[in-house]
Amino acid sequence: MLIFDRVTFGYSRKKIILRDFSLTVADGERVSLSGKSGSGKTTVLRLAMGLITPKSGFVRVPGTLRRSAVFQEDRLIPWKTILENTVLFADETPGTTRKEESMRILSMLGIADSADSYPAELSGGMKRRAALARALVRKSDLLILDEAFTGLDDATREACLQCTDREARGRMILMATHDLAEAEFLGARVVPLA
Repeated sequence: MLIFDRVTFGYSRKKIILRDFSLTVADGERVSLSGKSGSGKTTVLRLAMGLITPKSGFVRVPGTLRRSAVFQEDRLIPWKTILENTVLFADETPGTTRKEESMRILSMLGIADSADSYPAELSGGMKRRAALARALVRKSDLLILDEAFTGLDDATREACLQCTDREARGRMILMATHDLAEAEFLGARVVPLA
């Protein structure tokens, strides 16, 4: 369970992003944050990742909670191939190597034929799918998705949503999106931010 209890956060005293924000995400639950740009969606995700700390209140994350994320930026390692980027975060499953598991996810996302390419050789949409593959291949308890499907055409977005829905079964998902159809597809409870 992930708990935000009366969290206040601001990058300065004059610019408070969140004030007395509370949210509980139960094990296996999917939650989508909605709101206009600047409403604090990414801030909530960064708090959940432990990348920033609240000015007041607290974020309770179990010590054993394994997290994986797709950030707004792809954050791929430029000197590693897409396969190497993915294998780096992959977990072995019984009877499958990390490389085989990575190739399975890359294939589901339609980019297995680019596995030996470097990020600079890929289109924006392909980089987006590679970042998603890297997050999905790690068998985390909490999957954080920050505008994970932005920039994808409709058919590719639907394939990525299907893959995410299947691969994240049983995991908590905390996501930020401007497209509520993505939240609906994943069966996420929508939490509006002012």
